[in-house]
Amino acid sequence: MDVTTTEELLARYRAVLPSYLNPLHAVPISIDRGEGSYVWDLEGNKYLDWFGGVLTTMVGHAIPEIVEAVQQQATKVMHTSTLYLSEPMIAFAEEVAEVSGIPDARVFFTASGTEANDTAIMTAVANRGSNEILAMRNSYHGRSYSAQAITAQRSWSVASMSGLNVNFIQGGYRLRSPFREFDDSVYTEACVADLVQMIDMATAGNVAAMIAEPIQGVGGFAVPPDGFFGAMGKELANRDILFISDEVQTGWGRTGDHFWGYQAHGIVPDMLTFAKGVGNGITLAGVVGRAEIMNSIDVLSFSTFGGNPLSTAAGRATLAYVKKHNLQANAKAMGERLTERLAPVIERTEWIAELRGRGLMQAIEMVQPGGIEPDPGIAGRLLDACKERGLLVGKGGLYGNVIRMAPMLAISEAELDEGIDALIAAIDVTN
Repeated sequence: MDVTTTEELLARYRAVLPSYLNPLHAVPISIDRGEGSYVWDLEGNKYLDWFGGVLTTMVGHAIPEIVEAVQQQATKVMHTSTLYLSEPMIAFAEEVAEVSGIPDARVFFTASGTEANDTAIMTAVANRGSNEILAMRNSYHGRSYSAQAITAQRSWSVASMSGLNVNFIQGGYRLRSPFREFDDSVYTEACVADLVQMIDMATAGNVAAMIAEPIQGVGGFAVPPDGFFGAMGKELANRDILFISDEVQTGWGRTGDHFWGYQAHGIVPDMLTFAKGVGNGITLAGVVGRAEIMNSIDVLSFSTFGGNPLSTAAGRATLAYVKKHNLQANAKAMGERLTERLAPVIERTEWIAELRGRGLMQAIEMVQPGGIEPDPGIAGRLLDACKERGLLVGKGGLYGNVIRMAPMLAISEAELDEGIDALIAAIDVTN
């Protein structure tokens, strides 16, 4: 049998997939297999993986305990749907409810983060009898029709029409905010004032919910001050507006300081959504919310693939691995080391505006020297320079000018230093 090459695979990719799908790098790579923090392409080239298929392979590649759990479940039954009782689904729902921090929680599983956010919005609309939604500027919540309506990034928006009435408020992307010169407390006060004014001026006064990412993912890992959403939550509570925390990228200990991103803000959401890393690569997502809200749906509804026994077996094994090996603490320690080593390099590089993030969710934003004019070109060159040195990172941000770093939660100090060395070398040769 002929061995497929990366070049041959690229030709097949372009021949059969739609034109809006494009590989990440100027010279694309294939991923043939992975182990721990590393992946290999079809030609056997080895890369340190600091993106995990967009924060989805969260713990590490081919973790034996997770692989074994999936294999064992596959020999029993791979699919049932929510129409039948499934022990893996129910057991994982119990575990998710327990760690969510939401009292009297109910869990609805879906197949993707987009679908989870769709479900959360649908539930809020049903509960409040309103189609009015608040979302944050620079946000990203998915690629479906309703998820795009609550996404505030032009490059991701296919259509502007929606059945939702959405207003966008100032959020955590401080670098380009009109309030960027303020300190943390004044910045938060200014954004809360913007929230109140938006509700008073731009809505009919019956807003169903506000949805927000504790750290904006696709938006370039933009981080608001601690307590930011708690301050907003007080105003939401005064108006009986639900708060939905989109934890698709911030959940399960990745931020280091907390298990969930919302926990940095002194607030418990009415609902939270999760996806990506919890399956460590297997399709798994969902919504957790207070029972009185989740039970608002009073028509027939179910999920074909949500709670799939194969997926939930992976979820249970992944969550157990995170807890057993205290990977939240590792994310905190390794994140601090990453920040400490990169800080002086960022300081001396005039085309990097800032290093930001928390735990193992870090980003650097590229700009024209002397200002904050975005420079997506240099971001693309840095992305490829990292790849040439055996390091895979991601790209994002409103203008495509942000490099995103999300190492495996189980990364070792030696692996972290290897990646930092490669990134510094890439920065030194990029201009």
